[in-house]
Amino acid sequence: MKALAAILAVLIVAIQYPLWLGKGGWLRVWDVERQLAGQRAQNARLEARNGALAAEVKDLKQGLEAIEERARYELGYVRADEVFFQIVEKTRSEQ
Repeated sequence: MKALAAILAVLIVAIQYPLWLGKGGWLRVWDVERQLAGQRAQNARLEARNGALAAEVKDLKQGLEAIEERARYELGYVRADEVFFQIVEKTRSEQ
């Protein structure tokens, strides 16, 4: 009787091994789910970035205001009928 119980215990362990540690076991499923969650988070960040870039492209294609704003900010563009004043604040070391 003890031999039969031992054989059944070994068979139960042998059946459980692929479930937990096998190629498609629970540990692998948990790891893939973790990787999937990370990939979904990265995709969400990239979709937000792509949306912002698409909105910027659309704005640059349709309106001159965006082009002018970008020229003013990045290139220091000033119209011919404008006067530019630059105020420089003193730093702590100059005071």
